[in-house]
Amino acid sequence: MLLNNIALFLQIVEKGSLTAAGREAGLSSTTVSERLAALEAHYGVALLNRTTRAISLTEEGRTLVEGAKQVLGEVADLEASIRHGAETLSGPIRISAPSDIGRTLVSDEINRFLSDHPAISVDLMLSDGFVDLVGDGFDIALRFGTVIDSSLRVRSLGLRRRVVCAAPSYIEKYGAPDKPVDLKQHNCLVMRFGGNLDNVWRLGRGAMPQIVTVRGDRVANDGALVRQWCLAGHGIILKSELDVGPDIRAGNLVELLTDYAPPATPLQMLFPPSRAQPRRVRALADRMSAIFQASEPLQQG
Repeated sequence: MLLNNIALFLQIVEKGSLTAAGREAGLSSTTVSERLAALEAHYGVALLNRTTRAISLTEEGRTLVEGAKQVLGEVADLEASIRHGAETLSGPIRISAPSDIGRTLVSDEINRFLSDHPAISVDLMLSDGFVDLVGDGFDIALRFGTVIDSSLRVRSLGLRRRVVCAAPSYIEKYGAPDKPVDLKQHNCLVMRFGGNLDNVWRLGRGAMPQIVTVRGDRVANDGALVRQWCLAGHGIILKSELDVGPDIRAGNLVELLTDYAPPATPLQMLFPPSRAQPRRVRALADRMSAIFQASEPLQQG
């Protein structure tokens, strides 16, 4: 019963309310509330802060989420080994990935992985913004940039170039910038990450980078959409080589300002700070690591 209550607690956290968790589990709100109270009584602490509008984790609740995912994952692995044999992988995996590579590299590998392991299910959320791995219940998150939360487990997937580029149709109509300051005269398509605009472009390496604040008539929080706008000739973008490399190789986009290449950005695979991961999560993480490490880098210039 304790494990069942812990699993229900995780569902409450994932769904964001007792009512939604009860609906998912086929339980009444009263039953969910009673089982949560029993779990809190078992540990002698409050696990959730509750108001009429929202719930949030207490520090003890966050600790339980971190440990419970590990324990329940190990239980699921044990059951799968007993029911289906030690070589069978089963159960759910929840992943967060940037929208552009999520729609291409990540989704393609998930398709192959699920073909090999039909007893696994994957919940993929595409987002170019911040996600709370523990609070939102993710097993894996892929993110560009430096990791700020030191409690997370990190697997480096290497450095990736960022590329300034535009469609041939845009260049034909408006010309190409010769130096970074020329971007101020162009329509630049800007990404939004949460409340922050990625409109300050740091170009060039070394001690004297050139920093340009760009602007344009389109802003979006979806990297795939920004790339599609660029392909349609609406403006200039700054994107990872993983996103635009295939389009540049095919001639659909043209790399610009090659003498002022921005510093490379790390790509990271992040995991919650638990001591162990279910075998199914490790297996998918290894597969995705391999595809990123094998991805062809874009030749500069």
